[in-house]
This record gives sequence, C-alpha cells and structure tokens, in this order.
Amino acid sequence: MIKLFNIDEELKKLPNKPGVYIMKDKDGDIIYVGKAVSLKNRVRQYFRTTENHPPKVRVMVKHIEEFEYIIVDNEVEALILEANLIKKHKPKYNILLRDDKQYPYIKVTTNEKYPRVLKTRRVLKDGAKYFGPYPSAYAVNDTIDIIRNLYPIRTCNQNLEKNQGKTRPCLNYYIGRCLGPCQGNVDEKLYNSMIDEIIMFLNGKEDKLIKLIEEKMYKASQELDFESAAKYRDQINSLNTILEKQKIVSSNLVDQDVIGMAKGVDEVCIQVFFIRAGKVVGREHFIMSDIFNEARKEILSSFIKQFYLGTAYVPKEIFIEEEIDDIEPISRWLSEKRGSKVTIRVPKRGEKSQLMEMVKKNAMDMLNQYGDKFLRKQRENERALEELRQALDLENIPNRIEAYDISNTSGISPVGSMIVFEQGEAKKSDYRRFKIKSVDTPDDYKSMAEVLNRRFIRGLKEKELIKENRIKIKGFSTFPDLVMVDGGKGQVNIAIGVLKELGLNIPVCGLVKDDFHNTRGIIYNNEEINLDEDSLGFKLIYKIQEEAHRFAISYHRSLRSKKMFKSELDDVKGIGEKRKKELFKHFHTIDNIKSASIEELTNVKGMNRRVAKDLYNHFRKKEAQDD
Repeated sequence: MIKLFNIDEELKKLPNKPGVYIMKDKDGDIIYVGKAVSLKNRVRQYFRTTENHPPKVRVMVKHIEEFEYIIVDNEVEALILEANLIKKHKPKYNILLRDDKQYPYIKVTTNEKYPRVLKTRRVLKDGAKYFGPYPSAYAVNDTIDIIRNLYPIRTCNQNLEKNQGKTRPCLNYYIGRCLGPCQGNVDEKLYNSMIDEIIMFLNGKEDKLIKLIEEKMYKASQELDFESAAKYRDQINSLNTILEKQKIVSSNLVDQDVIGMAKGVDEVCIQVFFIRAGKVVGREHFIMSDIFNEARKEILSSFIKQFYLGTAYVPKEIFIEEEIDDIEPISRWLSEKRGSKVTIRVPKRGEKSQLMEMVKKNAMDMLNQYGDKFLRKQRENERALEELRQALDLENIPNRIEAYDISNTSGISPVGSMIVFEQGEAKKSDYRRFKIKSVDTPDDYKSMAEVLNRRFIRGLKEKELIKENRIKIKGFSTFPDLVMVDGGKGQVNIAIGVLKELGLNIPVCGLVKDDFHNTRGIIYNNEEINLDEDSLGFKLIYKIQEEAHRFAISYHRSLRSKKMFKSELDDVKGIGEKRKKELFKHFHTIDNIKSASIEELTNVKGMNRRVAKDLYNHFRKKEAQDD
C-alpha cells in the first residue's frame, strides 16, 4: 500500500507562523494537540533525535502517522484554539481536565420589570446581572434562600408587562414572602431598592449593607414603627451570621482565585480557592491522571487553560505556585475574556504566600482522601477492559465501547438507543436516541439495522467533512473500538452485516440474558463466552447492558405516553393543550374523562357546552366502534 502522508516531506512545508498542530495515529484519531509561536520550529522538534525528549513525547512520537496544522494570527488565538480542540477531542497524550461541569451563577434579572433572583448555568448578554461562579449548586441555593428570607421578592416567571393584575397571587403573597407585583399594587421604586440591596450583598458589600439597614432600623424606631424596626433587626442578625461563617483571608478586596497542586504517584490534585472581596466563598478540587509524571508547570498551564475556558467569570487576580512558560499569552487571553486586566502571579512572601501554602495543604489533604479512590477506580476499569479484551481475543483494549438496544411494545413507537463507555466509564454526552422510521411492525433485526446504518453513515460523512475542513468535530465522527448489541447471534450478525457493507472493520459482540432476564454472557464469533460473575469484566458488561436498556426504554416510554395521550384527546375538535391540562387537573385520569357526563365536563375551567358535548359524543362513538 502506498503511504499517502510522508512526514519528512510535510515537515518541509510547515510555515514559520503561529498556530496549532494536530497529531494523528494510524487510525486517523487525534492523539495530541499543541500550540506554537512558530509551527515550523515546534513541530520539527518532535521528529529530531528523541533521546532528550521526556517519556511521554518518546511514546507519542512512535504513534504519530500524520499531522495537521491551523495557522492563526497570534499566540493568544493559538492558545484559545488549542484549549478548544483539547476539550473537544480529548487527545490521549494531552493533560486532560476531565471535568465538564458548568459552574452555577446567580442571576438578577435587572432586564425585566420587578427583577427576580435565579440560579443559572448559562451567562448571556441579556442585560441581567450575573454573580459567580459558585463552587456548587448548594452554595447558590443557600445564597438564594438567604436572599428570599431577607427580601420579599417575586419568584414567578410571569410577564408582568402583559399580565399584571390579571392573575391571582400565589401562596408566597399570602404568607408574606412576596409583595405581589403581579397584582399591580407594588411601588416599583421600593421594589428596586430591595434589588439594589441584594446586588450590594452579592457584590460582597455586606458591611455597607448592614450600615444601610441599621439606618433604616433607627429611623423606623424613632418614628415608633417598631414592627418595621424589628424586621430590620432580624435582617441585620442574619447578615452578621453569614459574615461570621466567611473567613477573611485577604486584606485586598479584589476578586482572586488561588490555585495550588499536590502530586501523587500517578495522579495530581488541583485545588482552587475562590476569594471574593477578601473572603473565601468556596473551593473546588480536581483529580487528574499523571501517568507520564509531567512537570508541575506543564500541568498548571494545561489546567488554567482548560478550567477558564469552561467558566464565564474570570477574577482580577490569579495566584499560582510557580511560573509557567506561557503566562503572558494566557494573561492576555483572560484579560480579553474578563474585559479588564487579569494578573497571574506567583506569591513570594507575606499574606499571599501563606494563602498559597494553605491551598496546597488542602490539595494534599484532598489527594490523600480522594486520590487513592480515583486511582483504584481507574485501575479497576483498566483491568475490566483488559479482561474483556482477553475474553474476546481482541488486538487492542476497547477503550471506547458503543452499546445498542431496541425497545418497542407490539411495534408501537419503536426506538433505538446508543450509549457510550470510554475508559470503562459512561460518557453520557455521547449518548444518542433514534426514533425508528423504516419499521412499523415489531422487528428488532430491521430496527437494529436502521439504527446502525444511520449512526455509521452519519459518522463516515462527518469524517469526510472534517478532512475537508468543512466542519469541526461532531458527535458521530468518533468510532468505537467495540460494538455491543443487546441480543444473541441474530442481532450480532445483523450488526456485522451493516458494518461490512459500509467497509468498517469493528468487532461486534452480543449481550445475552438468562431466563430471569439477567446478563448471562457474551456472543462473539457465533460462540457464547461466559465470564466469572465476580470478575470486573463481567461487572462492566452487566453495567453497560443495563444502562443501554434503561436509556432505550425511558425514551420509548416517553414517546408511547405522548402518542397514547395524543390519540385519546387530540382528535376532538376544540380540545387544545390548555383544555387538556384543565381536563386532567379536574378528572385526574382519562377513564374519568370518558365516563363524565356533559354537565360534569362543562364544569371544567375553560370548557363550554358545545365542546363538552363534542367530547362526550366522541367517546360514545368510539365505544360503539370498539363493540
């Protein structure tokens, strides 16, 4: 076979410009992404004598079959593109922050009349004010509860521009937890003054807020309004309780993140302390794999890029434990993201140095507490995959497994599911559902063929588009090392036939169950292979089969319930979504609706006698047809 990509020839074509380079293996999979001020100089370094390369690079270079590059205008653009590509592709030899959580924020909807205070994970340019990120949803919920206990603001999502005064107030109005702006009798100036105080509180200016409330309390007592004075006193006591819980760690009142690290044998713990207005408002830890014993500054650099890529808020100051190579472009990138200057510093002495030591100590405590657990789980997954590889006599460990299941009831709403396990763990972001289109009878074989065809044809098309640089990475372009289907020899042979027709050489096995519907073993090469039920390999395939079945049946149930609900009421003229809801609210079940008289149907909110009569006659005609 003629090798189309000649590394030596392609190295000569590299430009002396900034950009991102992408290393690929023999299967075309991306195994490393890096950035460079000069693509020409940086990429060539990999293929010179490898004696001075660190262990990871020596191993990686052996697997490089081809590379690509993307030219950008400057180093900051290269840094951003590198971080985005690492997040999307998760290359094997990059340091990976395996944490895709979207941090929660508190949103004050100052872009609407009578603003609300909400929890959100999306920061939009919509005119509202956002505060955060908070280290956990619990922290956000606690803060919102405190605010709602202090201030009777609305929690509903009504459009008060249109509906003010047209609806009944909710329970919060009657128990004094909301002033009831929906009724149209709330002074907007008074309401907005509460919002101003809430924003002051969220900005960390509790001391200033307490002084403001104290002035109100003294004024109310002087005017003999002791009820209001008592409310202000309770607000002050609540705020003082909050202040006592927050540890003041910095005399500098700017927002800061402090990042410390502890290294173990094969893993690293990164600890981040979130400091807002001089107080620690939360912390978060991250356990990362470090099998190649990377340099501390490389780990820190990779963490900072991936962590702040996924957060909407960047503080004014970031403290790290040692200098990193690309500190200047990272600082410029974060400054652009924040909209004002961001400083990354290494504290040498004094208050900041002591704070860094505290964060590093916490990182070590977390590593001791969770590191072994993380490492043990990782090694168990590796052993389970190795047992599976040996049982099936596969050439390589199946790091990516896709499992498929079909669910239907007598051919009604047949659906297929695709679940994905990577490195022995469920990767729910890659799960997919398929509504079967070509089969209207209970035929699991044809349904499975349709699902696999749609999945892999889409994947092949995406691979072509990626090669032509017409699209970036999409959900179907990554192919599995092993396909699992829920079923025996018949389903396996269907899957093999589909893949063979598409020119794909991917191993396929079936997961079979016993008479009690419990996982029994694997069908592979038309033979049943039974693993020891106590083995890690068996536990893994059991987990995969149960997850595939759960995912398929949950989708099937939702479609079936929608279809059944639709068929019962949607054929009746005059019955829309609102009337459907009111009917079920009044009668609770479809059987009660069917047996109701015209008078009883007329009593439902929004129903007139003509529609009630049509509904009554509809079910009587249906009963006559069924008889």
